Amino acid sequence: MSGLRVERVVTSGVFALDGGTWDVDNNVWLVGDDDEVVIIDAAHDERAIIKAVGDRNVLAVVCTHAHNDHVTVAPHLSRELQAPVLLHPGDRELWEMTHPGQAFEHASDGQRLDVAGTALEVIHTPGHSPGSVCLHLPEAGVLFTGDTLFSGGPGATGRSFSDFPTIIGSLRDRLFTLPEETRVHTGHGDGTTIGAEAPHLAEWIARGH
Repeated sequence: MSGLRVERVVTSGVFALDGGTWDVDNNVWLVGDDDEVVIIDAAHDERAIIKAVGDRNVLAVVCTHAHNDHVTVAPHLSRELQAPVLLHPGDRELWEMTHPGQAFEHASDGQRLDVAGTALEVIHTPGHSPGSVCLHLPEAGVLFTGDTLFSGGPGATGRSFSDFPTIIGSLRDRLFTLPEETRVHTGHGDGTTIGAEAPHLAEWIARGH
């Protein structure tokens, strides 16, 4: 794990679903070292992401889910950087809304993505969308949650393809079993830890989505 680092690139654009649009800032995460890197999410600005990558070899562009703001430039990055796009097949219908006919490789629960002498582990966490995944970097004590978990609560479930009881189950059974000190890097905004969020699960259930 020598030389491993996590970098954040913030990009801005529009999230669109169910006929509505919202201006959003997205976190794009780069996990790797001086030689190779995995990109987590492909939001809005291809140039900013490529600039952050530099001359490193990109092993994969992993999308935590297929809402348009997380996959905006995924096919473009794939072609430019000669790296596969990985997405859980549960989000194929959402993907087709933004990139009809464009191929992606399947990310699957338990899959390990080797990078910089360690591995990211894929955790399927449906709820915000059917194919939402989180990426766990156990050796570094880091979890990339996309829009499944934020500081202060779960991701939104009030729109199409989402379900509140499902996301609660994902948090309870898949994420809140991780060590409390695990640092959470989210898809938008500031991070948190598993220990800071897990005690509030009952409150979130009580308030609903």
